[in-house]
Parts: sequence; C-alpha cells; structure tokens
Amino acid sequence: MGCGISRSRSGRGGLGSGDEVRLDPNRVRSVYSNLLAAYGRQGWWPADTSFEVMVGAVLTQNTAWTNVERALGRLAERIDLSAESILSLDVEALADALRPAGYFNLKAQRLRDFCSFYVASGGLDALSRIETDRLRDQLLAVKGIGPETADDMLLYAFDRPVFVVDAYTRRLFSRLGQLSGDEGYEGIRAAFEAVLGPDVAMLKEYHALLVRHAKEACRSRHPRCSTCSLRSDCPAGLDAFPLTQGD
Repeated sequence: MGCGISRSRSGRGGLGSGDEVRLDPNRVRSVYSNLLAAYGRQGWWPADTSFEVMVGAVLTQNTAWTNVERALGRLAERIDLSAESILSLDVEALADALRPAGYFNLKAQRLRDFCSFYVASGGLDALSRIETDRLRDQLLAVKGIGPETADDMLLYAFDRPVFVVDAYTRRLFSRLGQLSGDEGYEGIRAAFEAVLGPDVAMLKEYHALLVRHAKEACRSRHPRCSTCSLRSDCPAGLDAFPLTQGD
C-alpha cells in the first residue's frame, strides 16, 4: 500500500519548514468525513469567551482540558476573567489559583506575559483587526507561546483559517502512512491548509475530531484498532487487526 507521502526542499524559513509536506488530499478529506460520521460535531472550543479561549490555550499546555477547567474555576472565584484582573494578582496568588493545571508557577508567569501583551496591544478588538500572518508572528513573540498555542488562539478565538498541529495529528497520520514522523510543524500545517482551504468551521471540527479519536481509539499505547472507523484505510490498524469477510 502506498504511503502517499511526498516531500521536497523548500526555501522558506521558519520552524521545521525545510521540507515541504504533501498529503494525499482524498485521504485527508476521507478522515474528516469518517470521523464526523463516527462522532458527530464536537462544538469546540469548550470556553465561554474569546479571551477565555486564549487563557485556556496557555493553560492547556501539557495537561488535560478538565484540569484547565478546574484552574479557570478557581481563578473565577478570585477575580473576573479579564486580562487586567489577572495582571492585578501577584504571581504567587495567580500560581495558587492555577495549581490544577500543573506547572502552575511557569504557567502563571506565561499567562501574565500573555495578558501584558494582550493589554498593550489594545485587547480583542485591536488584535482582531490584524492580518493573520502578522498576528501569528506577534503571538509567537510572546514568551511561552509556541506554534500550536498560537494556532489554537487564531482558530478558536479569532476565527482564522489555520490548522492546529498537535501530537494527536502526528500520531494518527503517521499510522495512516501520511507522515513519516520527522516533519516540522510548519510543513504539516501548510500541507493540511492546502488541502482543506479556508473553511474555518471545518478546521475547528477537524481538530476537535482528531482529539476525540486519539483519546477514544488511536491511543499512543494500546490503540483500539479493532473498533476504529479508519481501520480499513490504516496500515497500522490492518497490521494489528486484518479485515475479515464480515468487515
């Protein structure tokens, strides 16, 4: 079975962008269709306001969203969830509120750094008027915000047509034979965006569906290949559980 991977040298700079990644467009679209049929619409992001989405994107680094919700709840008991109120707390008090999110001292400082940027930039209205690539560069310049976090914010808080690449994306598409495992973030992001286009609603759903599927079926350890909706087109799944006549 062909893997559908094609890479060529690119002259562009940026994080891991030395290789241009090409994905099989039909495979990328069929994964979305199959996951949507299997799980239905997910309705992400699980937050109330655009600012809360951005706070959540900072806090969810290296932890589960349930822990972020607990941290946000503790924070909301102390202050209203605004950048100015967060900055009014000293770093120790902020870290204490963020304990459920893990790495709370580091995340408190990162959240303060982001809130300082947010206020200095003029808040949501001012940031929303900035062109996507320029806004992404500004977010990436904030200490502690990497490409995945920046793209989470762009997609779910600003409704910008970007594809969020995470460990779940890499795992699933590596098992599908579409990625080899050594591609850079920017190459993968550009490849998905080239296939999916500027459909913000689809990009939001796709990312949410990949997270759902990775947690329920395509786990890093002990994947549930026998019940996976993508098994018939997955080399790793077929190797573990070959199709039978009844499949």
